[in-house]
Amino acid sequence: MSLRVAVASTDGKYVNDHFGRAKQFLIFDLFETEYRFLEIRPNIPSCNWENTEENRHLKTVELLGDCQVILVARIGPGAERFLNEHGIKVLVIPNFIDEAFEELRQILL
Repeated sequence: MSLRVAVASTDGKYVNDHFGRAKQFLIFDLFETEYRFLEIRPNIPSCNWENTEENRHLKTVELLGDCQVILVARIGPGAERFLNEHGIKVLVIPNFIDEAFEELRQILL
Protein backbone atom coordinates (compact mmCIF):
# COMPACT_ATOMS: atom_id res chain seq x y z
CA MET A 1 0.00 0.00 0.00
CA SER A 2 1.21 3.52 -0.74
CA LEU A 3 0.09 7.08 -0.24
CA ARG A 4 0.67 10.06 -2.50
CA VAL A 5 1.83 12.88 -0.24
CA ALA A 6 2.26 16.60 -0.92
CA VAL A 7 4.76 18.42 1.29
CA ALA A 8 4.81 22.17 1.83
CA SER A 9 8.56 22.83 1.91
CA THR A 10 10.75 25.72 0.84
CA ASP A 11 14.02 23.81 1.07
CA GLY A 12 13.23 20.17 0.24
CA LYS A 13 14.44 19.01 3.66
CA TYR A 14 11.90 20.29 6.15
CA VAL A 15 8.10 20.62 6.30
CA ASN A 16 8.32 24.36 6.86
CA ASP A 17 5.69 26.18 4.83
CA HIS A 18 2.19 27.44 5.55
CA PHE A 19 -0.38 25.88 3.21
CA GLY A 20 -1.77 29.17 1.95
CA ARG A 21 1.65 30.70 1.35
CA ALA A 22 3.33 27.71 -0.29
CA LYS A 23 4.87 28.51 -3.67
CA GLN A 24 5.53 24.83 -4.31
CA PHE A 25 4.67 21.36 -3.11
CA LEU A 26 7.02 18.40 -3.19
CA ILE A 27 5.20 15.24 -4.25
CA PHE A 28 6.17 11.83 -2.88
CA ASP A 29 4.87 8.29 -2.92
CA LEU A 30 5.11 6.91 0.61
CA PHE A 31 5.40 3.16 1.14
CA GLU A 32 5.63 1.09 4.32
CA THR A 33 9.43 1.11 4.39
CA GLU A 34 10.51 3.81 1.93
CA TYR A 35 9.44 6.87 0.02
CA ARG A 36 10.01 8.04 -3.52
CA PHE A 37 10.28 11.68 -4.61
CA LEU A 38 8.25 12.29 -7.77
CA GLU A 39 8.28 16.01 -8.57
CA ILE A 40 7.99 19.62 -7.50
CA ARG A 41 4.69 21.27 -8.38
CA PRO A 42 4.78 25.07 -8.54
CA ASN A 43 1.80 26.64 -6.81
CA ILE A 44 0.16 30.04 -6.74
CA PRO A 45 -0.31 30.75 -3.01
CA SER A 46 -3.97 30.85 -2.07
CA CYS A 47 -3.68 33.26 0.85
CA ASN A 48 -2.66 36.86 1.07
CA TRP A 49 -2.82 39.43 3.82
CA GLU A 50 -5.88 41.19 2.43
CA ASN A 51 -8.29 38.32 1.82
CA THR A 52 -8.65 34.61 1.28
CA GLU A 53 -11.19 33.14 -1.09
CA GLU A 54 -12.19 29.49 -1.40
CA ASN A 55 -11.82 29.59 -5.19
CA ARG A 56 -8.10 30.23 -4.66
CA HIS A 57 -7.92 27.14 -2.45
CA LEU A 58 -9.69 25.22 -5.22
CA LYS A 59 -6.76 25.81 -7.61
CA THR A 60 -4.42 24.22 -5.06
CA VAL A 61 -6.85 21.34 -4.51
CA GLU A 62 -6.86 20.74 -8.27
CA LEU A 63 -3.04 20.84 -8.29
CA LEU A 64 -2.91 18.24 -5.50
CA GLY A 65 -5.94 16.22 -6.57
CA ASP A 66 -4.00 12.96 -6.83
CA CYS A 67 -2.62 13.31 -3.28
CA GLN A 68 -4.30 11.67 -0.31
CA VAL A 69 -2.31 13.62 2.30
CA ILE A 70 -0.66 17.02 2.61
CA LEU A 71 1.99 17.81 5.21
CA VAL A 72 2.27 21.44 6.27
CA ALA A 73 3.89 23.52 8.99
CA ARG A 74 0.71 25.58 9.42
CA ILE A 75 -2.76 25.89 7.95
CA GLY A 76 -5.86 27.90 8.76
CA PRO A 77 -9.03 26.09 9.86
CA GLY A 78 -10.99 27.14 6.78
CA ALA A 79 -8.34 25.84 4.38
CA GLU A 80 -8.02 22.59 6.33
CA ARG A 81 -11.79 22.06 6.23
CA PHE A 82 -11.81 22.84 2.49
CA LEU A 83 -9.07 20.26 1.79
CA ASN A 84 -10.79 17.64 3.94
CA GLU A 85 -14.05 18.22 2.07
CA HIS A 86 -12.15 17.51 -1.15
CA GLY A 87 -10.68 14.25 0.13
CA ILE A 88 -7.21 15.46 1.13
CA LYS A 89 -6.15 14.73 4.71
CA VAL A 90 -4.09 17.50 6.31
CA LEU A 91 -1.40 16.87 8.90
CA VAL A 92 0.58 19.61 10.60
CA ILE A 93 4.01 18.06 11.16
CA PRO A 94 6.75 20.72 11.12
CA ASN A 95 9.71 18.36 11.07
CA PHE A 96 12.37 17.03 8.71
CA ILE A 97 10.56 15.38 5.80
CA ASP A 98 11.91 11.89 6.48
CA GLU A 99 10.95 12.14 10.16
CA ALA A 100 7.51 13.51 9.23
CA PHE A 101 7.05 10.48 6.99
CA GLU A 102 7.81 8.19 9.95
CA GLU A 103 5.12 9.98 11.97
CA LEU A 104 2.73 9.71 9.02
CA ARG A 105 3.37 5.97 8.70
CA GLN A 106 2.49 5.48 12.38
CA ILE A 107 -0.74 7.43 11.91
CA LEU A 108 -1.99 6.11 8.56
CA LEU A 109 -0.19 2.97 7.40
